[in-house]
Amino acid sequence: MAYSGRFRPKNPGKYKGDPTKIIYRSLWELKVFRRCDEHPDIVEWQSEEIAIPYMNPVKGKTSRYFPDIVIKKRVGADKYHMIMIEIKPKSQTKPPDPSGRNKTATGRVSRRYINEAATYAVNEAKWNAAERYCKERNWTFHIMTEDEIKPLGK
Repeated sequence: MAYSGRFRPKNPGKYKGDPTKIIYRSLWELKVFRRCDEHPDIVEWQSEEIAIPYMNPVKGKTSRYFPDIVIKKRVGADKYHMIMIEIKPKSQTKPPDPSGRNKTATGRVSRRYINEAATYAVNEAKWNAAERYCKERNWTFHIMTEDEIKPLGK
């Protein structure tokens, strides 16, 4: 899914940040951005505006994670809840399958499996940092996959 571009909100006042610089990096992100922009209970939202430090297990150093979306959602007359969302394919939310199909004909671990394992390790480190960040602020962290995005339409 290599589709990307600029998102132009219909309700730029709801966007926390510069509404002329909203970039979507997939069609799934575009669908969720539209939903955030149009949903009456989402009073404010932002994309990749927060940097969360995390320990990158592959590089062995501190890196910064920019979650896809943070929304402020109305949950009552004068009550709001903050939700941080990461959009990922469901396949990237699970550890890679270490079964034999991921090995080369000589029995060595395939390069593909090594790449998938590294990607998952980095994602897991990011998500753990996001969970801590949200817990400290009484927010919710949620990983959204195609199972939740496809029913949104558009």
